[in-house]
Amino acid sequence: MQLSQYTKEFKYNWQLAAPVMLGMLGHTFVSFVDNIMVGQLGTAELAAVSLGNSFMFIAMSLGIGFSTAITPLIAEYDAANDFTNGKSAFKNGLFLCTVIGIILFLLVLFAKPLMYLMKQPVEVVELAIPYLDLVAFSLIPLVVFQGFKQFSDGMSMTRYPMYATLIGNVINIVLNYLFIFGKFGFPEYGLVGAAYGTLISRIVMVWYIWYLLKGKEKSKAYVTNIKFFILDKLMLRKLLDLGAPSAMQMFFEVAIFTSAIWLSGLLGKNPQAANQIALNLSSMTFMVATGLSVAAMIRVGNQKGLKAYFELRRIAFSLFLMSVLLATVFAIIFFVFHTELPKIYVDYDDAKNLLDNKEVVGIASKLLIAAAIFQISDSIQVMVLGALRGLQDVKIPTIITFISYWLIGFPISWYLGKEDAYGSFGIWIGLLAGLTTAAILLYIRFNYLTKRLILSNNKS
Repeated sequence: MQLSQYTKEFKYNWQLAAPVMLGMLGHTFVSFVDNIMVGQLGTAELAAVSLGNSFMFIAMSLGIGFSTAITPLIAEYDAANDFTNGKSAFKNGLFLCTVIGIILFLLVLFAKPLMYLMKQPVEVVELAIPYLDLVAFSLIPLVVFQGFKQFSDGMSMTRYPMYATLIGNVINIVLNYLFIFGKFGFPEYGLVGAAYGTLISRIVMVWYIWYLLKGKEKSKAYVTNIKFFILDKLMLRKLLDLGAPSAMQMFFEVAIFTSAIWLSGLLGKNPQAANQIALNLSSMTFMVATGLSVAAMIRVGNQKGLKAYFELRRIAFSLFLMSVLLATVFAIIFFVFHTELPKIYVDYDDAKNLLDNKEVVGIASKLLIAAAIFQISDSIQVMVLGALRGLQDVKIPTIITFISYWLIGFPISWYLGKEDAYGSFGIWIGLLAGLTTAAILLYIRFNYLTKRLILSNNKS
């Protein structure tokens, strides 16, 4: 097949994916703003946000991962003009997202004492706990928002979650400024001020996305007159069958990055702060790939609904090609600017913390070289995972992600990440190994499944 057969899809892929990318970047931008503003308070505060958010990332991975079950079902029902099943998938999905949000909030709340058992710096733990109390509660509106977002994505209405996220970001930045530093007569909460900003902005996001969807003819009937507690057991089971493995896939990946935070904490507060900087920057590029993976999930789900398997494969490969091209650009940016980017996060005019800040920037700049190397494998693995979710193939990919990250990646991170080995850089070598293994195995799975579908369709 000629290259033009893939590149001709780029325009529509971009139209579908760009709003999702901006929306996903919005989630990361909340963390980016928190990190920069809190970084002005000191490296201990930045490490505390890192430690607190490590618990949040694990909980978020389960909530967001589960909510992705809604998108391929909605995409399939939308392509088939099946409103009844579409509304049932949305309503039951929203109910499950609400329940999961509450459960995750309680789990994070009860997990706080673990911080003391993890041999993290004591001053960091004491700063992280009050921050975590409020941020944990924001999990409830976040996962509910994800329910609306995944529905909107499945309907190919990808702009509306982006608008809601952008509004949330503006509110978060303003409130951070007011509450962290006590500006314009507001109380100065320091680190906890960042948590207030996050919580309030996420509540507004839920209201705003519902308001937008209610005003559109295509989605109004779905998001109004919801009989929330009248549930369909078969649809609940279908969502759980798709959602639980998807949640575990995201959990296995996020958990290995979270383990990098904990392993770097064993090296001290400065390596932990440096790890947070590199993680925050690389998570931004990951969100671009995630936006494309949602487009892959939607488009593959649509083609599955039409039983157009040859087209499904061609469209998926056009998305894979786009993601590799973008990942190459990000890799070059990270490599060229690896010494400059970390400086955004710290205050070089702070004479008291200057030595700490210089050490943090030095470590983070080395980690960005590792991040540059794994851009392509990270992009491929998330893209293929999105396409497999569109095919509603979730169980085998869950096993693949577990093997890649926890049987291969984590042992390497643990072994090479010790102080007498490669330290922080060794931890990131393990991340690179896990992501590359996942990319290769998931691609093999997608290639096998799509060839089999085309063959069986031709026979029939």
